[in-house]
Amino acid sequence: MTRVASLYLPQLSIERLRRSERSTKPPEGGAFSVPSLLPAPIDDNPGACSVPKGGGWRPGARGARDGALPAKPTQTEIDALPAHQRPTSRELSRRSESAEHPFRAMRPDEGMSGSAPARLHTFPVWTRPTILIERTGQKEIVTAACPVALDLGLRPGMAAAHARALVPDLDVREADPKADRALLDRLALHAVGYWTPIASVADSDGLWLDLSGTTHLFGGEERFCRRLLRFLRRVGFTATIAIAGTPGAAHALARYGGAAITILPPGAESEAMVDLPLAALRLAPEALTAASRFGLERVGDLYPMPRGPLAKRLGLSTVTRLDQARGAVAEPIVPVIPFEVPRVERRLLEPIGTAEAITQVIGDLIDDMVTLLQARGLGLRAAVLSCLRVDGQEQRIGFGTARATRNATHLKRLAAMRVETIEPDLGIEAMALTAPRVEELHAAMIAAADLAGGDRAPDIAPLVDQLAGRVGEDALFRIVPRESDVPERAVRRAPALATPTGWPRWKRPVRLLKRPELLASVVALLPDHPPRRFVWRGRPYRVVAGDGPERIHGEWWRSRREMWAVRDYFRVEAEGGERFWLFRRGDGVEAPTGDLSWYMHGLFG
Repeated sequence: MTRVASLYLPQLSIERLRRSERSTKPPEGGAFSVPSLLPAPIDDNPGACSVPKGGGWRPGARGARDGALPAKPTQTEIDALPAHQRPTSRELSRRSESAEHPFRAMRPDEGMSGSAPARLHTFPVWTRPTILIERTGQKEIVTAACPVALDLGLRPGMAAAHARALVPDLDVREADPKADRALLDRLALHAVGYWTPIASVADSDGLWLDLSGTTHLFGGEERFCRRLLRFLRRVGFTATIAIAGTPGAAHALARYGGAAITILPPGAESEAMVDLPLAALRLAPEALTAASRFGLERVGDLYPMPRGPLAKRLGLSTVTRLDQARGAVAEPIVPVIPFEVPRVERRLLEPIGTAEAITQVIGDLIDDMVTLLQARGLGLRAAVLSCLRVDGQEQRIGFGTARATRNATHLKRLAAMRVETIEPDLGIEAMALTAPRVEELHAAMIAAADLAGGDRAPDIAPLVDQLAGRVGEDALFRIVPRESDVPERAVRRAPALATPTGWPRWKRPVRLLKRPELLASVVALLPDHPPRRFVWRGRPYRVVAGDGPERIHGEWWRSRREMWAVRDYFRVEAEGGERFWLFRRGDGVEAPTGDLSWYMHGLFG
């Protein structure tokens, strides 16, 4: 089931201008009109009062706040008293006045909100009505208008001269369709990386998103739409979105549906578009003019009309758009591609089937690929060769490199190793070479010692590629050290071209067993002597020389069982010349360190 979403950004141009204005400088009119200083905080709990209640009062005493004093007389009551009973100006100046809390919400006229938390940086979006114009021939047309201009009656599509006549104090700026398109391309690439693998730019004000099989990752279609609109609000854009079974229906509902989110059930496209205007079908201006002459205003007016007369009067494109919106005709979405994969192709005049001919065509393809990679500054890491046979079947073989390269000779050698796996059958009529994995490859700096003829480490990458082509990539690896005292934990596998660093100075065997193997019939002197004889894998060995012990303690921070564990390792040589690396569990003195059993752990070369 196909599900297509149409994202409509109605104010793309003007909101992009607003974002650029915010990123460069504050708008005119004092964008940062915020009081620079706030009143200093007052200590609301100064401690014990120095004057007890009832024993007089002083300005600011807590007794005055707690109701110990009578209510303050009003000015009318003071004027009614005889002159000799009126309080002196000194007494009036000493009276405590009730003060408002210093951290009260500021009044709206002071730049703050009285109920919500204050926003310290306010950006007046538009201080003047602003429009964007675009020149069409000798006429200037309004392409976008800010909310202030829209409230004054200015609309996109009207003449710029008419807009200037209606609003004298008008800020007129040139539209930048290239910048708008670049922003839509960035949004489409963002959609491919985070929302859906198929996204495309729709006209000059929206996107198409193929949501088939992806919305469950976001909790459903409705939740995805809410999340998408919140994202656009955060970056400063208003949008509407519609999801339908066809791109045409989603496009029409997103622009003319009237709701921020429209989710259409499958198969309901025709019914949902009945009352929409004909402009929702993306018809040509000539078709809309002709439809108005015939009295056709809604999409539903076209449903009962026969296709022949409709195509004759409004054009064949009108019938196609109608069928695409209703799902009768497919409308593919051409997705944006974040990266164009390097690809070269050869179509042959006659089918080929011999190994020599196939090898020659592969060589030509590799030469073309190397030229293409060199022009883009890339190196090949993986390649896929596609062979199209006469019977319509396609064969694919792949090969890769351990390091990015543009060496044509090396790539031809790798491809020649896979020619025997190709089955031409009746013949191959076309071959293509694709590089799905590439890396940047630039000129490398050569040291002065190398130019003077010094010893330079050979590049083993070609050798690794050839061996990997024969035995497989998993069979080639290097051993690199890992921080651990226990030998079986102290090494790990790494890619064949890795550079090992940090090897300890302790001598270790060439081959280390995956797990230590128990030895039988061991004869040894305790506590610090190597064994004299032992049996390993059913074969007896007699030791003629030995060295050790090298004591290794267990890693108690990994396991409690290794708290007291001890291993004493010995390097021994048997009568036949074999050299082994074996150890004894325990130090031979303390019982908790081990049970004195012997194990084989490695073999020296």
